[in-house]
Amino acid sequence: MSPEQRKRVTLDFWLAACLVSAGLVIAGLSLTRLGADSLPHIAQGNPPLQGSPAPSKPEKPAESKPGGTRPTTPAPEPARPDPQAQEQGAKPALPPAPAEKMAPPIKDR
Repeated sequence: MSPEQRKRVTLDFWLAACLVSAGLVIAGLSLTRLGADSLPHIAQGNPPLQGSPAPSKPEKPAESKPGGTRPTTPAPEPARPDPQAQEQGAKPALPPAPAEKMAPPIKDR
């Protein structure tokens, strides 16, 4: 090995050693920072909710009637009105369904 090559190899070795040591220093500093930041933190919760005051007298639920109907407000409407209602100007609540697409059967290999 010529003296010039030997000098070049020595310079490359010291440069690599400096880069490795700089990387180790940065890794050590970041690990110490992580260790210092991992102190337990106290979570702050929301204050408890305050309920509405209790009614002075207990209310009875409405009496149920067998076979009765449930009132609905507003009254339900069909998604697709009948043809007579469409002639009078009623519009369907939903767009028409797309036609089913049929593909040829998959052939076995």
